Amino acid sequence: MHRLSRWLVAHKVLLALSIATGAIGALTFPGSRSVTAAPDEIAQNQTAQNQTTSFPDTEGHWAQPFIQPLAQEGILTGYLDGTFRPEQAVNRDEFAAVIRQAFSQEPVREIAEGGVYQDVPTDYWAAPAIEEAYEMGFMQGYPGGFFRPNQPVSRVEAIVALADNLDLEPATEPVAAAETERRQAANPFPFPLAMTYLLEPLINAPRVIAAQAEDATDPTVTAAGTDPSRPVSVIVDEYYTDADQIPQYAVDRVANATKAGMVVNHPDPQVLNPNGAATRGDVAALVHQAMVNQERVEPLSEDVAATNYIVQPRGEQAQAN
Repeated sequence: MHRLSRWLVAHKVLLALSIATGAIGALTFPGSRSVTAAPDEIAQNQTAQNQTTSFPDTEGHWAQPFIQPLAQEGILTGYLDGTFRPEQAVNRDEFAAVIRQAFSQEPVREIAEGGVYQDVPTDYWAAPAIEEAYEMGFMQGYPGGFFRPNQPVSRVEAIVALADNLDLEPATEPVAAAETERRQAANPFPFPLAMTYLLEPLINAPRVIAAQAEDATDPTVTAAGTDPSRPVSVIVDEYYTDADQIPQYAVDRVANATKAGMVVNHPDPQVLNPNGAATRGDVAALVHQAMVNQERVEPLSEDVAATNYIVQPRGEQAQAN
């Protein structure tokens, strides 16, 4: 009930602003930044946008085959000018909106009445999406009760959020203590899962990352597999040339997502670029593959060039050869 009340309040506020100022921002891609249009153009533009599942700026783009089916399902939309902007970075509020559109899972926790984050007002456009992404367990906040909605999401953060909440089959046995220490030495910036699934990209905020690392603890690596002699760190090393850049807390999740066929790397499938900002094209590809894993959308045909960027599990590669 309180979600409906929040929506009604937000709707009334926006309507009042449109009457008072003669202009109103329209939200498109679930999680897009607002775009202001003249009052007499809004209805026409919005109608055209709602009917658009093909975007001129995605033609020939590597992620177009991933974007198209999600647009047809209403999970992704573009901007009022008809573009999708596949190379634009995705912020945390935008990612929450995509999660809300793509996945419907039972809540694992509840937010108290009035919201939980100091920087997400109840009338914020993405407040309902942030609330649901939190309640489903996909996203968490930062110490002090902050969500940082306008902070970019990194590729590894997006992978972790999906891998931790889609019941993926574990890649292998738990990492031994000695192996864990080796990974810590190789990557001096481990992060606790309890802090957040979606942390600030390492490349953009080294001072914040260093401060967070002081309080970091090692997450428990999960699972059961057929080859206990091959820890997940060895598995990711086999797949990715930049595996040493994967934060310690994310190693097993990346391995699980890789085994599930969820990871998509462009232009080189062997380069994960874990700490780079996730673009709209990246998020479309990851969410598409997550939904393929759930058998909710059809996998890409083998003759589609974009399949070359999907990291194929070793077993499937061997069978294909």
